[in-house]
Amino acid sequence: MSASPSLEALKGVGSEVAKKLEAAGIRSAEDLYSYYPRKYDDYSHVVSIAELRPGPVSIKAQIKQAKGRYLRRGLHITEAIASDSSGSVRLIWFNQPYRAAAIKSGADYFISGLFELGKGRLSINNPSMELVSDFPVSTARVVPVYREAKGLKSNQVRRLIRDNLPPADALEETLPKWLVQQEGLMSFGAAVKEMHFPSSADNLEAARRRLGLEEVFALSLASLMNKYAIADDLAIAIPFDEQLAKQFVSSLPFRLTDAQRKVVWQIYKDMANTRPMNRLVEGDVGSGKTVVATMAALMALKQGFQVAFMAPTELLARQHAETVYKMLDSVGYHQRVGLLIGSLSAKQKQDMHARVESGEVGLLIGTHALIEEKVAMQQLGLVIVDEQHRFGVEQRKKLLKKAGHQVHVISMSATPIPRSLALTLYGELDISVIDTKPAGRQSIITKIVAPGARAQLYRQLDTVLEAGRQMFVVTPLIEESVARLGARSATAVHKEMQAVFPKRRVGLLHGRLSGDDKTSIMADFVAKRLDILVSTTVIEVGVDVPNASIMLLEDADRFGLAQIHQLRGRVGRGEHQGHCYLIPSDSGPPPKRLLALESSSDGFALAELDLKLRGPGAIYGHAQHGALDLRVARLDDKQLILSARRAADEFIKKRESLLNYPRLRMKVQALRAVTNLN
Repeated sequence: MSASPSLEALKGVGSEVAKKLEAAGIRSAEDLYSYYPRKYDDYSHVVSIAELRPGPVSIKAQIKQAKGRYLRRGLHITEAIASDSSGSVRLIWFNQPYRAAAIKSGADYFISGLFELGKGRLSINNPSMELVSDFPVSTARVVPVYREAKGLKSNQVRRLIRDNLPPADALEETLPKWLVQQEGLMSFGAAVKEMHFPSSADNLEAARRRLGLEEVFALSLASLMNKYAIADDLAIAIPFDEQLAKQFVSSLPFRLTDAQRKVVWQIYKDMANTRPMNRLVEGDVGSGKTVVATMAALMALKQGFQVAFMAPTELLARQHAETVYKMLDSVGYHQRVGLLIGSLSAKQKQDMHARVESGEVGLLIGTHALIEEKVAMQQLGLVIVDEQHRFGVEQRKKLLKKAGHQVHVISMSATPIPRSLALTLYGELDISVIDTKPAGRQSIITKIVAPGARAQLYRQLDTVLEAGRQMFVVTPLIEESVARLGARSATAVHKEMQAVFPKRRVGLLHGRLSGDDKTSIMADFVAKRLDILVSTTVIEVGVDVPNASIMLLEDADRFGLAQIHQLRGRVGRGEHQGHCYLIPSDSGPPPKRLLALESSSDGFALAELDLKLRGPGAIYGHAQHGALDLRVARLDDKQLILSARRAADEFIKKRESLLNYPRLRMKVQALRAVTNLN
């Protein structure tokens, strides 16, 4: 596809259709060919009318009579009788007044649709019809169904692709010949054709594997190229001080888990190298990632280097500062901890800048504003990034200008990511996993509560609140105007909680509040000035409220499994047992993912299940999923991911040049930018 035609050059595309296509993200012929179906309807089995049974059907018949009429309220109905040698059947179309006039008497048609009972009679409702041919598009085959956009229907996309898709051998191969042969892949052109108009279920699966492997191969290649680009830079080695490490560990009021020890040792070995560390530390809620990060920071401080510890919110930055300060107190490094956040006064910021520039502050904790030019950390050796899984090349360039050398980077994530997904999304990172919780850490008791049992639950919860505990109540939506979709909103639930618990102090927190307001409300909850906090998912990341022991999720079936696991991790972080109550939106059987939460507290096992049930968007967010543009690959297909990863390694080892593969090169360049968060 080296010379991909423009939209205007395509058959059936005028200026109006071109606008609709562009609104759907289709800006060229190549985009159109790559607009793969979201699903398929199987109408491939053509039967006689006498053999019809309720459900999706296809017949070959002639139309003997057809007429249309308007009913009350402007509804138009077209009725026709289709006949073959075995019998006749009624066809019905709603609001398609052109149907009757378009039918050719005596011609043979393929007719596909849903054969069902309506008003006491069986009929095929809203069927697709095509004159019999060797290549039907919307009938008598496995029919592709496309994502629809405003003014752009699936059948319109289907016709445009049929009229413009080049022959399979006219589409240039996009992968190295050795890879196609090695993996036994279908050619690119054949795969594109089979994706749009599959000739069989087996060929469709082969096409999916071919194009899915190419997607993951391109992403893996982009990640590996980023990894090697970083590795070419030089960082300053930070040697390991065994005595200091032992002193710190012995001063802790708890014992490190074996998993924590293993991860700390991986980090220490990385830091002692001149190759810049680029490590992602994954750990379930409450697994003890902060102490691991503190041990890394301590080693840098000991060797005279400064550390930037970045958190996604000011509240979490404050929390980290308090925790790290206490842990470093026992080894005498607590005075070198500083906090720099937007809510400080101008004088406080000025003083902190001066302390950082002089080197008095060695461990500076704050938000991502820490990498701004005015923060002068000349001795910067280590960056710790919480809840941003990747610290990209552009951010590294800023730090390189500051420090004059490359820095070591630790990224931390409390969202367990299935290994197959991590290999694909974060291939440029070395990954460490803290897969055990500290001794004595209690699992959250999770229960599904039917909507009709609210009153009884509220009485039970009020007893816990009376004992001095606190409660989060989380909803999926903010306001009533949106809640008409059937979900309970935060504003409505806030009013309800005030009525149900009149003696309790009830707060409301959501994403539309200003940063200062959110910080103030959360601070009130942490300080026990609120008993109940009604919130959207803005409380999901990292907030530590030791006295909060209850998490109540409204419309729990509207949340992802991994998301609920993160939310329930906000409670039970102190001495009191945590409880999570899941109230579904209706009284029907609970979804499988909610039942899984009742029986499992293993975040990694739940993440694997979430990936299988809901897809990768549930794990790492729909925005990035869209940017990565994985249209075909199924990221629960571990074998495909491993094959693509091995192929990317081999491509680099063979010293292949992307200049020989123009389409692949464009894709990899785009993905390198996305995976670096440029």
